[in-house]
Amino acid sequence: MLFYNFLMFEEINDIVTVLQNGGVILYPTDTIWGLGCDATNPEAVARIFAIKQRAANKSMIVLLPDEKSVLQYVADPPPDIIDMLRSFTVPTTVVYENGIGFAANVPAADGSIGIRVTADPFCRTLLKRFKMPLVSTSANISGHQSPRTFAEIAEAVKGMVDYVVRYRQDDNRPAAPSAIVRIGPDGSLQQLR
Repeated sequence: MLFYNFLMFEEINDIVTVLQNGGVILYPTDTIWGLGCDATNPEAVARIFAIKQRAANKSMIVLLPDEKSVLQYVADPPPDIIDMLRSFTVPTTVVYENGIGFAANVPAADGSIGIRVTADPFCRTLLKRFKMPLVSTSANISGHQSPRTFAEIAEAVKGMVDYVVRYRQDDNRPAAPSAIVRIGPDGSLQQLR
């Protein structure tokens, strides 16, 4: 297990270099396999839209490493946001009214942004090393089924990224997308998925 963790950390160094250079990665998340890039780099985000053949007016989900990071990327979060995020028992993407600090092509047209604080050790380590938020969108062409395992990712998608993460490629447990909730102006939660 120690050797496996060492290999994960070595690979993360390579991934960080790719991300710092504006690259797009294919990586395992706390839910399904995703396409990722620096969420503050508009050119990298545009490449993900092109890979997915997705309309550029759609918003992207972003991963952060911990609850405190949300305070840096959301204007006027509810006062109890950290406790709220810690109360989730499954991976949950929260849609906030006003995202800040992202590339202009990441949030929705109304300024809202979907953010998930990941509990996955690989993603957390990557995010902490990279020190920037990561786009996390399903690794598929828009309209096609989201890949539940690495084996389900289309070869065309694999061929369009700058780096395919080796970690967890052999994990065949089917994954599911995150739950999605929206925080209303009064702090209430609305279940979207």
